[in-house]
Amino acid sequence: MHLVILVVHIVVALSLIGFILIQHGKGADAGAAALGGGGGGASSSLFGSQGSSSFLSRSSAILATVFFITSLTLAYFSGTTDRVESVTQIDTVTETVKSAPADLPDLP
Repeated sequence: MHLVILVVHIVVALSLIGFILIQHGKGADAGAAALGGGGGGASSSLFGSQGSSSFLSRSSAILATVFFITSLTLAYFSGTTDRVESVTQIDTVTETVKSAPADLPDLP
């Protein structure tokens, strides 16, 4: 479960970065009007008359909410794992050492 939430968290984070980078700032419209763009029809071609701003804003808000929820869930799961407080609590595997056969000669 922890791994699934971590993968969703990473995908949402990358998607959120992409959606934020795609959006244009509030000053972009003023710059386009100042350069003689006049608004054009490009803003109403794919996302409707309001342009892509409401779609991207809403998508970013939803992704930010999912990112926040997955962050809290991962924080909860990290606090519920079994932690070792002391070195003596670690389970160690003891190996049996085989002794050398008695009939071997001593080394010089």
